[in-house]
Amino acid sequence: MKRKLVSAAEAVALIRPGDTITTSGFVGNGVPEHLLAALESRYLEEGAPSGLSLIFAAGQGDGKERGLNRLGHKGLLKRVIGGHWGLIPKLAELALKGEIEGWNLPQGVISHMFRDIAAGRPATITPVGLETFVDPRQSGGQVHPGAGEALVELARIAGRECLAYRLFPIDVALLRGTTADEAGNITMEHEALVLDNLAQAMAARNSGGLVIVQVERIAAAHSLNPRQVVIPAPLVDAVVLAPPENHMQTYATAYSPAFAQIIRAPEGALPLLPLDARKIIARRAAFELPVNGIVNLGIGMPEGVAAVAGEEGLLDHLTLTTEPGVVGGQPASGLDFGAAVNTDAIITQNAQFDFYDGGGLDMACLGMAELDERGHVNVSRFGPKLAGAGGFINISQNARSLVFAGTLTAGGLEVTVEDGWLRIIREGRAKKCLPAVEQITFSGTRAARLGRPVLYVTERAVFELTPEGVALREVAPGLDAERDVIAHMGFRPIVETISEMDTRIFQPEPMNLRRDLLHMDLDERITLDRETRRLFISFEKMRLRTPEDLALIRARVEELCEPLGEKVEAIVTYDGFRLEEDIAEAYGKLVAELEERFYEKVTRYSGAAFTRMKLAPIVPGVTDRPHLFRGAGRPG
Repeated sequence: MKRKLVSAAEAVALIRPGDTITTSGFVGNGVPEHLLAALESRYLEEGAPSGLSLIFAAGQGDGKERGLNRLGHKGLLKRVIGGHWGLIPKLAELALKGEIEGWNLPQGVISHMFRDIAAGRPATITPVGLETFVDPRQSGGQVHPGAGEALVELARIAGRECLAYRLFPIDVALLRGTTADEAGNITMEHEALVLDNLAQAMAARNSGGLVIVQVERIAAAHSLNPRQVVIPAPLVDAVVLAPPENHMQTYATAYSPAFAQIIRAPEGALPLLPLDARKIIARRAAFELPVNGIVNLGIGMPEGVAAVAGEEGLLDHLTLTTEPGVVGGQPASGLDFGAAVNTDAIITQNAQFDFYDGGGLDMACLGMAELDERGHVNVSRFGPKLAGAGGFINISQNARSLVFAGTLTAGGLEVTVEDGWLRIIREGRAKKCLPAVEQITFSGTRAARLGRPVLYVTERAVFELTPEGVALREVAPGLDAERDVIAHMGFRPIVETISEMDTRIFQPEPMNLRRDLLHMDLDERITLDRETRRLFISFEKMRLRTPEDLALIRARVEELCEPLGEKVEAIVTYDGFRLEEDIAEAYGKLVAELEERFYEKVTRYSGAAFTRMKLAPIVPGVTDRPHLFRGAGRPG
C-alpha cells in the first residue's frame, strides 16, 4: 500500500500529455471530484498535461464548476467523447466552438465500449443509434463539423443493419470507491451506484494504462469482504484518500444511508410534488404505467413520475429503474438523480444497458424538448446549447412502449389549476412542437414503422404517434383544442376524436390510480340490473395488459350471470379503452365465449373513432354512436 497510496497531486502527475482518460460518475453520483480538482490545479499551474482525450458515459457535473466542468480550460482537452453534456456547459461550449473535437454518442454504447476495450475488440457493434443523429448518414455523432476521424460506421451483420463504434486504448482511468485496503482492493459500500468502475479499470489495465481510485478510507490488507470488492487490487495502480468535501455521495447529499441501501427509507421519505405543470404531466404519464412491468424514468420532467407513483401507492406493483443500474425502489431527483431509496438491486451500468438494449423495458418515460409532425423527438441539441443524448437513444429505441413528457411551450410558461380546470396564466415564448426538429434523438418514423406505442404528454394535451404522423388525442379540461393547443404548435396534428384528460389529474388529492391500474373496481365496472336483465360493462379508460386481467373479467361476468339461468342484454362502453397487442386475440376469444354463454343481445359503444377502428377486427358491432354512460357501472 505504501506504493499505491499517494496524494492527489502525485496521482495526476502520472497523466501525460496526449493521454486518453476516462472518469466514473453519473450526474453527481460517484464522481472522483478530488482527482478532477487536482488535475485542474495542475493544468492551471503548469499548463500540463495538455491535449488530453476524455471519454465518459454519463454526464458528471452540477452545471457550474464541479465534475467535468473542472476540465473546461482551453488546451487541457483535445477530444471529448461523451453521452450527456447538459451538466458540463464548460466542455459543451468548447465543443460547440470547435475548440475541442466533440462527440456525442449514446450513453449505453459508451458504457459497452469500456467492456469491449477491455476485451480487445475492434468495435462495439449494435443497432442503437440507427436513424438518429448518431447514424453516419446524419452527423455521425459529431458536435461540430470536422471533429476528426469518424467514430461511427454503418455495418451489416447477419443481414441486420448496425452501427460500428470504433474503439481505442485508454491510458488513465480516474475512478472512485468507498474503501481501499492496503493491497488496493476497492469496495463501494457507501456509494449510491457502482456504475462502470470495473469495466473502466479493466479497459485501462488491458490497454497498458493506469487506474487511479479516490476513496474515503483505508482498511487493513485483505480485511475486506471479497464479495464487496468491485475493483480488485491487481487492476489498481494508485489510491488517493479524499477529504469529505470532495467525496460527497452526490452533489446534493453528503451522505444518505438510504442511498447506500444500508437502511430502508420510511414511506413518504421523498417529498410530494406541488400541483404544477410538472406534476400534471407526471400524473398523466403515470396512467400508462404497466402493472408488474419494468419501467425507466429519464432525467428532468419524467423524474416526477416516481414521486406520483409513490404518492399513489404503486411502487410495490411495478419496478422502476434508471440507467446507471438502479432496479426497483424510488429514484431521487435533481442533483441526487441516479440515486434511489428502497431498491431491489444496484447493478452495473453496462449490465443495465444490456437489459435495456435487449428490449427488457415494458415502458420508458423520457423528456421531450422538441417534437415534429413525424413524431421525431430532440433532446440533445438546440442551437447554441448542447444537452447530449445520454441514455435516451438506447432507451427510446428499445423500450416496448414510450411516453415522452414535456410542456407544450417553453420559456416563461405559467399555468395554474382552478376548480379542476387548467388555466394558462402566461404562454411560453418558444414553441416546442416544430415542423422539423433540429436533431433527431428519437426517430418517430422508425418507431411508427415498427409499430411501437408512443404517447407525447404535455400539461395541456396528449398526442399519439400513428403511421400517418402525430395525432391529438386529449385536451385538458377548461381548454380549447384550437385556441390553446394547436395555435401554439408549429405543425397541425392529426385531429379525429378528442377526449378530455382525466379530471383527477387536476385535483389536489391523490387520484386513486392504484385502483384503476390494478383493476380493483371490476365490481363497479361490471354490474347487473336483475329486474331488466341488463349487464352494464364499462371499460372506459381501462387498460388490459395481461391474461390475468382477462381472467378477472371472465370471473366477474360468471359471478353475476351464471346464477340467473337465463341470458341477459349486455351494454358495453369502450371510450378510452386500451388493449395490449399480445392479448388482443385472447380478448377476442373471451368476448365470443361470454356472448355465446350469457348474452342474448349486446350493444357496444365508443365515441372515439380511433378506438372503434382498433377494436373492429377483434370485437364485432362497435357502433359509431356516442357512449351510453360515463361512470363505471352507472347507466346514463
